Amino acid sequence: MTTTGEERERGFDHTAIEPRWQAAWEDADVFRIDDDAEDPEYVLAMFPYTSGSLHMGHVRNYTITDAFARFERMRGESVLHPMGWDSFGLPAENAAEERDTNPRDWTMQCIDSMRDQLTEMGFGYDWEREVTTCEPEYYQWNQWLFKRFREAGLVERQGAELNWCPSCETVLADEQVEGEAELCWRCDTPIEHREMDQWFFTITDYAEELLEALDGLDGWPNNVREMQRNWIGKQEGASVAFEIPGYGDVDIFTTRLDTIYGATYFSLAPGHPVAQEIAESNEDVAEYIEMAEQADEDDLDVTSGVFTGEYAVNPATGEEIPVYVADYVLTDVGTGALYAVPAHDDRDHEFAEAHDIDIVQVVEPGPEAEVDADDIDVQEAAYTPDGLLVDSGEYDGLHSEDARETFVDVFDGEERTEYNLRDWGISRQRYWGTPIPMIHCEDCGYVEVPDEDLPVELPEFIHTTGNPLDAAEEWKHVDCPDCGGDAVRETDTMDTFVDSSWYFLRYTAPDLTDAPFDADRASDWMPVDQYVGGIEHAVMHLLYARFFTKVVEDLDMLDGVREPFTNLTNQGMVLGEDGHKMSKSRGNGVSPQRIIEEYGADTARLFIMEAAQPEKELAWSAEEVQSAHSFLQNVYTLAEEYADGDVETGTAGSEAQSASTESGETANTDIADYVAREIEATAARATEEYEQLRFNHALQAVRELVSLLRRYRNATTPDAEVFERGLTTAAKLLSPVAPHVGEELWSVLDNDGLMAESDWPSAEAPEDYAVSRRLVENTREDIRDIVDTVGIEDPQTITLAVAPAWKHRVVDIARDADDVVPAVMQNEELQRYGSAAADFAKELAGRAQYDETLAPEGELTALARAAWLIEEEFDADVVVQSAADADDGLAKKAEPGRPAIDIAE
Repeated sequence: MTTTGEERERGFDHTAIEPRWQAAWEDADVFRIDDDAEDPEYVLAMFPYTSGSLHMGHVRNYTITDAFARFERMRGESVLHPMGWDSFGLPAENAAEERDTNPRDWTMQCIDSMRDQLTEMGFGYDWEREVTTCEPEYYQWNQWLFKRFREAGLVERQGAELNWCPSCETVLADEQVEGEAELCWRCDTPIEHREMDQWFFTITDYAEELLEALDGLDGWPNNVREMQRNWIGKQEGASVAFEIPGYGDVDIFTTRLDTIYGATYFSLAPGHPVAQEIAESNEDVAEYIEMAEQADEDDLDVTSGVFTGEYAVNPATGEEIPVYVADYVLTDVGTGALYAVPAHDDRDHEFAEAHDIDIVQVVEPGPEAEVDADDIDVQEAAYTPDGLLVDSGEYDGLHSEDARETFVDVFDGEERTEYNLRDWGISRQRYWGTPIPMIHCEDCGYVEVPDEDLPVELPEFIHTTGNPLDAAEEWKHVDCPDCGGDAVRETDTMDTFVDSSWYFLRYTAPDLTDAPFDADRASDWMPVDQYVGGIEHAVMHLLYARFFTKVVEDLDMLDGVREPFTNLTNQGMVLGEDGHKMSKSRGNGVSPQRIIEEYGADTARLFIMEAAQPEKELAWSAEEVQSAHSFLQNVYTLAEEYADGDVETGTAGSEAQSASTESGETANTDIADYVAREIEATAARATEEYEQLRFNHALQAVRELVSLLRRYRNATTPDAEVFERGLTTAAKLLSPVAPHVGEELWSVLDNDGLMAESDWPSAEAPEDYAVSRRLVENTREDIRDIVDTVGIEDPQTITLAVAPAWKHRVVDIARDADDVVPAVMQNEELQRYGSAAADFAKELAGRAQYDETLAPEGELTALARAAWLIEEEFDADVVVQSAADADDGLAKKAEPGRPAIDIAE
């Protein structure tokens, strides 16, 4: 590039360059992946709900995957990086009600707006693979898969407790119930809890595999795996029957059968059949159950309960213990009944204290315990660890573990494994979702909609107080597929988690008309190599996606793929400048659109990726946004100045204005050599950081390289080849995060084609780079300490002397010796250095470790290469000397890795 006329203002205009390069990428099909690609790098962000506009959380999520996808593409990988829309759900239905429109029109407007915003951010998606879950072309496969799951025995219809508004006469989602008073969001009527039949996927059939397979997900965060383990909640225990006279045997499940002799009361969940039966003749129990059914699960009180007047017989002691109904016992956990041992369970202890129930100790600390048995008072607090049985008849002295095994046979029990995981209720009593493909016939019962009649499309939206599908009379009433008689469609729609449980498979063949996805291609392309999304989806979405993947593999729709995501990254929240999560309610949000308009997309992307590692919280900072913008402008200006010929360059060694060696010669080549090594090392460092998604570390390396290039320009006449290579490397390393500026730099530096399609720079650091860098940085720090401590204001000459070879030999021996001094003094080569060698060995003997060092010649070369940095920092001449050429007094102070330093004013 050349300038014409008067000197012009340098820098780039983001409003001009960003649309230009976005158009260039689209014209070149940079991000499109061919269907015949073999095992591409599959990079995916959790697709967004169609809210209408991007927020900073979206920008962060999608910048992470886009930067990683661009990085992998430049490394020569075929990359699958698609985008779609999680477009069903209650918010769209609510928005339609508020705006007097319909959910589909509202959703499609949102999609158009968000797609434009994603494009403006420069995100490189294969838009030919776009999926939209509210389109019949997508949700027909939800219906088809529902039928396949049902054929496999994985669909059931059973009762479940739901929120019911008696005024609106409809079921409400939890999100539609407002406040502690639990009022309907639409009419402020107090809601009721009703038992209604619902459709379920029996995910519990896969509980054990879902749990065990977590151990193999090494690329997942440990906290996410632990959250899933806890949600699945496997418990090994046993079931034993307690008789309640008049009501028969009642099974309980316990993990602590060793404590059965200490059972002092029996407890039933409000929903247990025996509790319901007792309530028929016990008014107090009936009132309590009604109260418990209306209570929110978050308001459960461990001491809440009512005595039934009934007693259960403890099979261990033959004694009768009181039966309570208590809401801390859950109907769908275990058997919904338990025997309580207040002496050895914290929850039981609290309940017993509140209801004045006996507390009987039956386990005491064993010999291996850290606490003495005399120090245990179970009246004050439960003792929960295993131990030795006491007050347990003939089994006194038996260890808890052995007792559990023994008591299964003694009390006619059965070993059981229980899970906290419940079956997945997919029914939703609302309009904007996938219609469940079932028809109810009075004669035939529930009948599936035939495959040839799929999709069952949603009818026109009707504004009504209840479920719009119930009001769609023409759509609802159909002929029974089996008998031809009058029948009614299922008016429930599917949980939107169904949509997101397999969308990553649909991206492999989004236009396929005869199957939900291409089995061969999905088997080759799956699993997703890198998945990124919020921690809020750590359990439900990820668990359901894992479940779906296992089921479709069992249905022979995948080959050998049982986990959907190899590596998972959960990006942290974006905080406002007030330190709180950005939200409309707090008024602390920052619009991505405003940042794009003011600074450009690359500035937003760069700030977000520099501010913190992906999994950490990110605090918004207007000052750091400005810093990111300034950096991009500075990089571009430096490249533009070079391209315009405003940076004088030459060939290394052509000018003499660098550091002095021991011979007094100057070496411009030393500076060029130093910079060249830094370029290679920066590429290697940034590559490693990109691989680990540590973008902030990679970008810091780029900033340091750009700073070095500026100093190189100012310190000497740069070698043209080295300087241009540095600029090109910096541009490439920056481009995954700031792709528009990257392309502009690529063009300014007169390269052909697109940066997005260019090769990633060579990524192999010089063999001795790490040791050389540590030597130089330690030396510079030592010089600073001397200058500050002594108070040297105007240093004239800084002399560096490297250690003699014999000191290096002492260090080598010390690394392997148990006793350093004798090992050194027994070495014939070192004996001729006498007390000097002995003194140095004694000094080393007190060190905990020995850093790797270069040989004397290597230290001399490394320091000579970097002397210009010291010269520039301190405005002083720098002389680098070998021990042989240095003053004896100075040379004696030198150690391997720590040259001696003399500063003359």
